[in-house]
Amino acid sequence: MERLDWDPMSSPSRRILVTGAAGEIGHGLVRALSKDPNVQVIAADIRDPGKKIRKHLDDLHLGDICDRSFVDQIVTMHEITEIVHLAALLSTRAEHVPEKAHEVNVNGTFNLLRIAAEQAQSFGTVVKFTVPSSIAVYGLSEQEKSLGGKVGLDECLRPVTMYGVNKLYCEALGRYYGRHYRSLTSDGPPPIDFRCLRLPGVIAAETKPTGGTSDFVPEMIHAAASGQPYECFVSPETRIPWMTMPECVAAMMGLLSADSVAQCVYNVASFTASAGDMEQALRVHFPNLQVTYKPHAGRQAMVDTWPDDVDITAAMQDWGYAPKWTLAEALEHYIVPAVREQYAST
Repeated sequence: MERLDWDPMSSPSRRILVTGAAGEIGHGLVRALSKDPNVQVIAADIRDPGKKIRKHLDDLHLGDICDRSFVDQIVTMHEITEIVHLAALLSTRAEHVPEKAHEVNVNGTFNLLRIAAEQAQSFGTVVKFTVPSSIAVYGLSEQEKSLGGKVGLDECLRPVTMYGVNKLYCEALGRYYGRHYRSLTSDGPPPIDFRCLRLPGVIAAETKPTGGTSDFVPEMIHAAASGQPYECFVSPETRIPWMTMPECVAAMMGLLSADSVAQCVYNVASFTASAGDMEQALRVHFPNLQVTYKPHAGRQAMVDTWPDDVDITAAMQDWGYAPKWTLAEALEHYIVPAVREQYAST
């Protein structure tokens, strides 16, 4: 275990453990959380998040979330009040090592929920537990896909990937801990305040894609900025909902800061676009972009079970979520400036 210098006498009212802090969402979320003087950010990851993120942390622990003793020590040492659980094996990588994916995505989540519940009971409080899920929990048939339109929270939940299966189970596991934990033996409220964002494809300009099945758009963006040709692994007609990384972090922060929520799981998204839509929109900024399409049978089949769009009404009504950008606006205000800056410095 590796730690930063930590002052135990300094104890802000919110002590938040962020797992997977070295990942794409972790980078943005840690920065956002660290701006609040009432928040102490404690990070855990199996790899070092790097100097740029370390400076925003109050403490860092390097280790495996599947190791119960590792997690137990962190939660007990800091008297954690909230957990944001980002650590996971993403969809494409999970298909190559499904057993490992189950161990990390399910057992790791269960470890944290169980320890958080014990922490809450020990201190007579409720631990807020927030986790991202994914549109990979959906599994639309060809007929359902052809109908198009927005898919609801409780519709077509038949995932075809290990990642989707893992995430759907963790949604249910969190709902149990958050609403029904030991309902036959306890008269008090559940020890966990469980909150979950079911994310669409997320576009990060500052970091390169790391194994998601929706990475065909981020990969295309980075190819455009670096002047490299791009061979897309899905067809140009492939369409799913999207949001940018800043919008994703803002949505996570919005859900975290809500006093209470009516339900455990929420869909969020900003716009819907196909691979072909993204190619055409990118050409406005990168006229020399070269894209060819060579669909990978397996990855194409996975994406084809995901919805074209999702119903975000509940998030808008319950805690004020609102989409920020259209595709064109996202490119103009975030994606293109950020990715150009990144490649200008290399």
